[in-house]
Amino acid sequence: MEEPKAKIYSLLKKISTDLVPLVSSFKIEQPKEKSHGDFASNIALVIYRSLSKSEGKFKGTYDLAGYLVRKINDLPFNERSMFEKIEAVHPGFINFYLSKEYLLSQLKKVLEQKDQFGSKLCDPNKKVIVEYSSPNIAKPFTVGHLRSTIIGDAIANLLAANGWKVFRDNHLGDWGTQFGKQIYAIKTWGNEEEIEKSENPVKELVDLYVRFHEEAEKNPELEDKAREWFKKLEDGDPEARRLWKKCVDWSLKEFTKIYQELNIKFTENNGLGYGEAYFENRLKDVVEELESKKLLKESQGAKLIFFPEDRFPPLMIIKKDGATLYATRDLATDKFRREKYGEDIVIINEVGAEQTLYFKQLFEAEKMLGWFKEGQRIHKRHGHYRFKDEKMSTRKGNTIWLEDVLKMAIEKAGNIAMRVGIDEENKIKATHIVGGQSKREDITQKVAIGALKWNDLKRDSEQDIVFDWDDVLNMQGNSGPYMQYAYVRVQSVWQKSGKQINFKDIPDLNSEELSLLREISMFEAIVENSVATFSPNVVCEYLFDLAQKFNLFYQKHKIIGSDRENFRLALTLGTGQIIKNGLSLLGVTVPEHM
Repeated sequence: MEEPKAKIYSLLKKISTDLVPLVSSFKIEQPKEKSHGDFASNIALVIYRSLSKSEGKFKGTYDLAGYLVRKINDLPFNERSMFEKIEAVHPGFINFYLSKEYLLSQLKKVLEQKDQFGSKLCDPNKKVIVEYSSPNIAKPFTVGHLRSTIIGDAIANLLAANGWKVFRDNHLGDWGTQFGKQIYAIKTWGNEEEIEKSENPVKELVDLYVRFHEEAEKNPELEDKAREWFKKLEDGDPEARRLWKKCVDWSLKEFTKIYQELNIKFTENNGLGYGEAYFENRLKDVVEELESKKLLKESQGAKLIFFPEDRFPPLMIIKKDGATLYATRDLATDKFRREKYGEDIVIINEVGAEQTLYFKQLFEAEKMLGWFKEGQRIHKRHGHYRFKDEKMSTRKGNTIWLEDVLKMAIEKAGNIAMRVGIDEENKIKATHIVGGQSKREDITQKVAIGALKWNDLKRDSEQDIVFDWDDVLNMQGNSGPYMQYAYVRVQSVWQKSGKQINFKDIPDLNSEELSLLREISMFEAIVENSVATFSPNVVCEYLFDLAQKFNLFYQKHKIIGSDRENFRLALTLGTGQIIKNGLSLLGVTVPEHM
């Protein structure tokens, strides 16, 4: 069956072509106020602006909307049977209300498709690379990296559900001038054997990196020493390469552990992602192409791209000492991606908002090269976790390690699997709600990671978040554990019933049942809407609303043993399935017990 938005679009196109041929700029949206229908369109407002004033056929936009509604209602019933009511409202919107028959058909579809409901078949012509996480080698994997990792993974999941072939890339920062600083620090103050034996060698590297900057403030000449070591690294110096490889290996061990805890996976380069160093041998080709197209100009010994009409500041490609920059390596990366996946590939960089200007420069340079068209390069920005008084800084050693955040989250989540009571000796005693150590650990892990992910994804990703332990690890209200528990409650009802679902048409639906049916029918459109703006929070808002509606239904109406038990069980099971599917798209796993 055709989806509601697609059906509405085809209906409106069909009945409006006699007024304005090929009109396509109108919108079809889901009103926040349910009294305004399940879907609404502004087509009358769009068409009215295009009509010749001399026609005088309509008194205004509301009159035009009424005319369009009458034309739809004159169509054969089978063309409009999906809708119970279609109405024109001021100042000229058209509201569509889904029929009960359609809503029940969607519930049946959920129960039939189960985990696949809400996901479209992969279209081989829709290819996208989502680049996210991208921590720097030899630097801490901090809470600051959490946002890109979680948001990028959710966007990749949502794109896949919308039929895109998704390639997930982790563009590791494993090259650049910071390695000159790191190598100099290891050579000057470090002890390789101690770093190798350390439980967390990356922390040892960070301490050395911080010390470098402390010493460089007193002796600025150290910056030149660092640049010399990076130049050696680029030139293939054996000692520089050896220490660089050590830093990469130590860091990847730490990163892999964290990705496993967060259940994050990448598809590129055997799951490691293509780091900056992978493109070292491709930099020359990029520079030559830029020069052949006369896009590079020399300034004070450096080579830069200057943009037409000074639209953006010049973008440096080669430093005066001959060293490359992020931009050089990013251009090489995108050239490689275009060659590997085809000229129609879409590339999304999930990177902090502070890089907005840089990505505008990069995207414009790639257009000037003729590599990509408008819409193929997308910067999905996110705000940052901040301390209450300043931004986190690796150079100052002012960081919150993600490893510590995960440990604290797991510790706090463990309390959910405990019941506190008073024993016979009047002492406080904690007992486990669920049995088995491995089972408790599994639930605790899922709740902890779910809390962290939901806390991030439930808000507009471009907002900054002031770092607060109580907020980050919130286990109440609009939270991951609340959503997971809603699913567990559904499973509990279903297991108690022990019945097979086989419900028939229900003649009279109460307001809570109808409300749940309407929410369930919206899931596919919500997933589609979230991708249009790369906004996982759209799914979060929907799921939280669905869970609240289910809890109201659960509190007001008897399910097992009621005169419509089979239907209510189906409604309960369908709600749980939607919650599970939605959370899965966000990267949140549901436990079977809590």
